[in-house]
Amino acid sequence: MSKEKNPADKTPQEESTPEKEVRIYSLATTANECIIFLEELGGNRLLPIWIGIAEGQAIAIRFSGIVLPRPLTHDLLLSTVTAVGFSVQKVVVHDIRENTFYAKVHIKKGSQSLAIDSRPSDAIAVAVRAGCTIFVEEKVFDRCQTLTKPITEDEVKKFKSELKNLKPEDIFGELKKKKKEEGPPSRKDKEQKKDEGEEEADA
Repeated sequence: MSKEKNPADKTPQEESTPEKEVRIYSLATTANECIIFLEELGGNRLLPIWIGIAEGQAIAIRFSGIVLPRPLTHDLLLSTVTAVGFSVQKVVVHDIRENTFYAKVHIKKGSQSLAIDSRPSDAIAVAVRAGCTIFVEEKVFDRCQTLTKPITEDEVKKFKSELKNLKPEDIFGELKKKKKEEGPPSRKDKEQKKDEGEEEADA
């Protein structure tokens, strides 16, 4: 099951890959979890990200056009950013490690640009309020098992209906099953891998 990462937990620096523009395709909720599907524009891939119920509701409220009389946390965050002279340029889901997603909110003030670590759900909640573009780096698509977007209207209707009952194990179950069947590497495998590495180093 892929999940979000607390922005306080840092990830190693890694080379960036091309950013693919996405938009919210669907948002499905159950009693204790929420899943958001990001649709690749110009492609047919859907990226599923499991998020918290509160964050899912924050996205759904704004995405549906509902205006509340008092600001929620993400409204306050956006207001604070704009009050100090910055504007939100874009949000980017830039990495996934150990089934955990990482995102950044890019803000700008004149010539000053900042990239703020964020959970994808918070970043997207800010994006739908700021009206900015959402991107996903190509390496995230490569490392995560994506879904293929249906084409016909009937397929879309059926697919969205199925999303309501979709569970993390429905998508990632086969990967976990395969890993379990393979089991942990044996001592012999580890030694063989080490020998192969030494041979490559000598070459």
